[in-house]
Amino acid sequence: MMPEAVEAKWIDCFRKSFEMSGVSATNIVAILSESQSRQVLVDLSELALLALGARPVHIRVPSPKIKDPVPVRSTGSSYAMQGYDTIIPALSACDLIIDCTVEGMLHSRELQTILASGGRVYMISNEHPEILERCMPNVDLRWKVEESLKLLDRSKRMEVSSKQGTQLLVEINDAPCRAGAGYLLPEEKVAYWPAGLALFFPLPNSVNGQVVLAPGDVNLTFKRYFENAVTLIFENDFITDIKGDGLDADLMRSYYEAWGDQNAYAISHVGWGLNKDARWDSLVMYDKQQINGTELRAFAGNFLISTGANEYAKRHTSCHFDLPMRGCSIRLDGEAIVKDGKLCGPLS
Repeated sequence: MMPEAVEAKWIDCFRKSFEMSGVSATNIVAILSESQSRQVLVDLSELALLALGARPVHIRVPSPKIKDPVPVRSTGSSYAMQGYDTIIPALSACDLIIDCTVEGMLHSRELQTILASGGRVYMISNEHPEILERCMPNVDLRWKVEESLKLLDRSKRMEVSSKQGTQLLVEINDAPCRAGAGYLLPEEKVAYWPAGLALFFPLPNSVNGQVVLAPGDVNLTFKRYFENAVTLIFENDFITDIKGDGLDADLMRSYYEAWGDQNAYAISHVGWGLNKDARWDSLVMYDKQQINGTELRAFAGNFLISTGANEYAKRHTSCHFDLPMRGCSIRLDGEAIVKDGKLCGPLS
């Protein structure tokens, strides 16, 4: 296992990312963490803020009790702040909140309360610092992020295909869209690092077809590559069948069934990766506890399909799968933006 000690180079990485997000010597910045947070990320955040002359404040809570029937990983929906409503105004009053919770506040119910109270959140994914160093916030990502949002805003339909047999149709139709370059502009309220992913949350009855997960595609919930093909059949947003004879299909069926929740099978979000610095093959280089997998969600040209909670379709569940796929082609209203796993057209 790689050690996780504070390094001067990582302090510099954190300082640069905070500086890009507008942190200055006049700022009071909250570092939000829990008892099971990756301590090196908390320490690097504090040291980088001090190097900028900012005034860090720690808010640390006990990690919450397990309340789900199976292990939960990489959801972006931390329970850490549940029951702490009285301190949310104090958090929101800070110039910035650095989110170092294990699962992250990105999809938590408390996030909307924080934002509505004027708070701004910068989520640092629960990764080994080396991953963050390799996937630094990048101004070159900004134009791809902005172009992706423009494409989604004017498009009505996404078609996804692959040589392995994927044929998926997704209606966009004013679905909420998100994309990030890994740092906060002054008008933005939420960012996360690593970044470089454009996605949208389909509205009800928008997703139909089949997705063929081929060897080398990634199951980030299990932090493993697929070794056998698995086919997911979608009808009106929900998986109605999981086809496959190998261990990969057995594991997915077992995990889904353990929840006893129909919403677990529903689409959460879909999108594509934009980050040329993020690597598909990095999963083999780290122990599972050292990686959250945000990098693999963002590698350039991947098609990301995710199942689980979708608040815009009024579906809530803690079961979540992120499934980055290689070699897919994506078309928006007939215009190719990804061809055989490579960014093309307006994103090339």
